[in-house]
Amino acid sequence: MKLKTLGLIISCMLFMMLGCSSNKTEESKVTLPEEMPSFVKESDLKKVDWDKKAVRFNGNMIGNENKSGVIGADMPSININQKWMWHLWGIENPNNLTVIAFHRETGTVHRILTTGWTIELGGKNNGADAHVPSSVNIPKAGEWAILLYIDGKLFDIIVCEISE
Repeated sequence: MKLKTLGLIISCMLFMMLGCSSNKTEESKVTLPEEMPSFVKESDLKKVDWDKKAVRFNGNMIGNENKSGVIGADMPSININQKWMWHLWGIENPNNLTVIAFHRETGTVHRILTTGWTIELGGKNNGADAHVPSSVNIPKAGEWAILLYIDGKLFDIIVCEISE
């Protein structure tokens, strides 16, 4: 009788351990491109609050008011180059903007700027402290977190739905 009980306890423990380990694997299923800038960390992706959706402000900008906004993000077309104008508030003398796009459903990170991961920022525009036009290409529809890095430091995250 004691051997059966011990066997049952061991079986239950193994079942629980296997169940827990598969959940961990599923949660950390993130694919990072090798050529991505080294300052971007997987832990940055875990900071995404998928419930904090981008809003429309200043007429035609999409983003997080008084932090970051994009003109052009409201009319995306999948797999077609389009112009987006990035606007950033609350920064002094920034040099570069790095854009990392994280697709929620697939857990994959993409480069959406057509010229590389990073672009040089320009001066003030539309009330923002810095701005820069860019060409972007969104590879697929879905929910995206756009992580913005200023000079290698995470600055803001814009969460938006991109449809075809």
